Amino acid sequence: MSHEPYPDEPGEPVEPSEGAEPSGSGEPSGAETDGRRYPSTVGGLFYLVVLLATAVGIGITWAGDWRLGTEWMGSALIAAAALRLVLRRRDAGMLAVRHRIFDVLLLAVVGATMIFLAITIPNQPR
Repeated sequence: MSHEPYPDEPGEPVEPSEGAEPSGSGEPSGAETDGRRYPSTVGGLFYLVVLLATAVGIGITWAGDWRLGTEWMGSALIAAAALRLVLRRRDAGMLAVRHRIFDVLLLAVVGATMIFLAITIPNQPR
């Protein structure tokens, strides 16, 4: 059973992962044992930026301005959708979960919904 990634578009070639052993011996390759701690793709770096923006939104919400914090989190998701749309699968890192269209639609819809709710929910009397 092969664990090859699916191509984003029909006709896009599927490339084996770097350091993958075709023998299926289960032994870790040199790339897996070198202890690398940094993102290996551009998408990995962008993923960390989206994560940081989401953490800022959570901090703003925790500090008391839930509308602004929710807008930050929704904007981070929309940015992730845009990045997933333009990056190739092998460059997208952890932004690539399923097929491109599914990832983009899910991130954009959830982000837009969060912003919509933050803008439209009326203030409640205390």
